[in-house]
Amino acid sequence: MNHSTEQGYAEQLDQLIETEAKVNKTKAEIKKHEKLIKQIVESKSLKKTARLRKLTSSNKEKDIYIKNLEEEIMTYHFKLSTLKEESDRLRMQMQRFDYESIWRYAKNKKDNGEIIELLNQYINQHSIADENFNHLLQSVARIFSSEPYEYKKHIYQKLFEVLKEKTPEFMVRSAFSNDNFSLKKVASYRASLTNRMRQYQIIGELPEILLDDKKTAYRFMESQQVRIPWSSSESYTYKQIPQQANMVIKPVDGAGGRGVYIVNDINDIINVKNAERLSNWDLLLNRMEKDILENRVEKDQWIIEELILENKNDKVPARDIKFYCFYGQVGLVLEIIRTPETKYCWWDAEGNRVFTGKYNNSLFEGTGVSNDETELAAQISSLIPAPFIRIDFLKSEDGLVFGEFTPKPGNYDEFDNETDELLGNYFLKAQGKLEYDLINGKQFLDYKKIKQIAKNGSAG
Repeated sequence: MNHSTEQGYAEQLDQLIETEAKVNKTKAEIKKHEKLIKQIVESKSLKKTARLRKLTSSNKEKDIYIKNLEEEIMTYHFKLSTLKEESDRLRMQMQRFDYESIWRYAKNKKDNGEIIELLNQYINQHSIADENFNHLLQSVARIFSSEPYEYKKHIYQKLFEVLKEKTPEFMVRSAFSNDNFSLKKVASYRASLTNRMRQYQIIGELPEILLDDKKTAYRFMESQQVRIPWSSSESYTYKQIPQQANMVIKPVDGAGGRGVYIVNDINDIINVKNAERLSNWDLLLNRMEKDILENRVEKDQWIIEELILENKNDKVPARDIKFYCFYGQVGLVLEIIRTPETKYCWWDAEGNRVFTGKYNNSLFEGTGVSNDETELAAQISSLIPAPFIRIDFLKSEDGLVFGEFTPKPGNYDEFDNETDELLGNYFLKAQGKLEYDLINGKQFLDYKKIKQIAKNGSAG
């Protein structure tokens, strides 16, 4: 069943569930009112008050009756006004605002010394709303637990998508019973990667973090006969960097293109993060100093690398090709061009262009990657005992040149829910496969050799 067919079927189920419930409710209400009318018609009170009801036609009684009605109307107007105020307040809470508007609102609160009060208020509101919301969803799940199979399955799939890691045990149990409900929608790349970073905090070491060091990464890729760019063996402060052409300046610790500069010539420099062109060396030093002062770069330590070009004649910088790898399987590919402005293109492992929710305003139609290039990235990731690592390359005239390993891609939380779920399932699959291989004795000898070299180097 393709995606559009599945969506149509789901919409039909929604309508069927709602329609059946409304029909049943209407039937029950008709019966209730029929019974009530019969009781009133046959009641002694109706017969006894017949004469009294005739007398209420006097003007005095009419005036009293009208006054009572007016008072009742005023009461309802007051209640309506109160409800409108409450409705407006709730609407403001539910209305979607763009990020910049919210940022300005928060900044204004901070400048006025009101940010802590606002923060505490929203944390408390979120906690209460979140708890109520989860209780509501769990209640719906319990209500439908005894409904027909198709209804139950349909509702549970909706709830899995929202509840994620807060899915209650009785729903998870359904996935392992005869119901055979898929837990696919529970998976989350955001949650998996965040938990992985928490593991690093607890343990102090993870296999993929070792490869975050450029020198270690280069040694590892050299052992796999993958081309790497020339790189300085020492690091520099920004004022010490030699003035020379055809190089790339990178922070020792950096991500997302922050603090990276392409130096075609000392009078032709590109700030990779925003594609700004700098016309002289002093401007470069000014931007690097700002990177440090504004915490875009953690510390004043930089390395220089060979400039890889996509077209040497036109001095076109090589485009970035970033493979999101899950222990032997590529889940996603990101292609980036840096000039004349930074643009992005997403691909799946089969070479289809996809949309992920990231960089939606800066997309272009890229050229993609070959099957051999995808297989290379997948093969390298299978040699690393980690469920996820991103492997970044530059696409030169002569093929791929290794750039770096990225254990934690910048702003990994910005993927849309569909992509987050997809990558989350890749992550869980990779984790299970890795655990299986470790239990069955896979040695990861190439990785261990590089790890030992790095350990000896730090000890020396």
